[in-house]
Amino acid sequence: MNIHHLELFYFVAKHGGIAAAVRNIPYGIQQPAVSGQIAKLEESLGTKLFQRRPFALSPTGTELFEFIRPFFEKLDVLAERLRQNSSPQLRIAAPAIVLHDYLPQILQRVRAKFPAFRLYLHEATRTDAERLLLARDVDLAIMLLDKKSRAGIQVKPLLELPLILLVHKKSKLTRAGELWKRDKIEETLVCFSRSDPVHSYFQRGLDRLGVEWFCGIEVTSERLIQQYVASGYGIGLTVAVPGFKPPPQLRALSLSDFPPVVVGVAWSGKLSDIARQLLAELDTEAETQRARIGKTGSRSVATSFSRARP
Repeated sequence: MNIHHLELFYFVAKHGGIAAAVRNIPYGIQQPAVSGQIAKLEESLGTKLFQRRPFALSPTGTELFEFIRPFFEKLDVLAERLRQNSSPQLRIAAPAIVLHDYLPQILQRVRAKFPAFRLYLHEATRTDAERLLLARDVDLAIMLLDKKSRAGIQVKPLLELPLILLVHKKSKLTRAGELWKRDKIEETLVCFSRSDPVHSYFQRGLDRLGVEWFCGIEVTSERLIQQYVASGYGIGLTVAVPGFKPPPQLRALSLSDFPPVVVGVAWSGKLSDIARQLLAELDTEAETQRARIGKTGSRSVATSFSRARP
């Protein structure tokens, strides 16, 4: 028997069907591929392992599932124990600018309690971070949160950040509200992909206003948004943070009536001691920033991501 076929069958049996299994398998695989691999497993065994609709394991399927379940369920526990037997490791996924400008200070505090550990940093979008978490390739991911997270992922909100528009300094626009009064917005919207929470929160705000304006240029970084707006390609959508200053050739327009985005931390499964320490440090930093902004009376929640958008 093929071990990969057994793994797929384990997920199908555990989650009660192929469609449910695909949603929970910790790596990308399509439903037809799972169906094909399961068919090969059944062919090699010469028997059906389950009824498709409604889902029900056959006696043979039940016997096989009970045999392989302890192995697959204990793999993560074994892997964690083997990792802890060596020097601790900390694997983090986050956008590049967070890894560059935000994380080093936090990791210094982690290092005070864990002087020696192996560090692995992954530059990742929210979608990539979720994939890495489910595959157990990272311990924690710092990312923007949306209303729903994938099954198997736990999230902890940390801070709220307001949305803003970036326009060229030569633009005649002085307020975002001027755009909403138009019959049609002609300028191209430069923003992150439609799957990104920034885009999702912005569209919810537009829906409440009864305005249609969709992304015309999709980019993968804040720097690209600024570059294309500065080059005259359109209006940029991004996130403002305390201390944010647009480049000299750009101006920022407030979107105070739009819902703020939420930056948080996510993980899957049981956290190691060092990962829990990082989570605690992130939470402490968030509390510090919330207290600071409370003293200033600002509407938005401050964050030490003051040099960049997560």
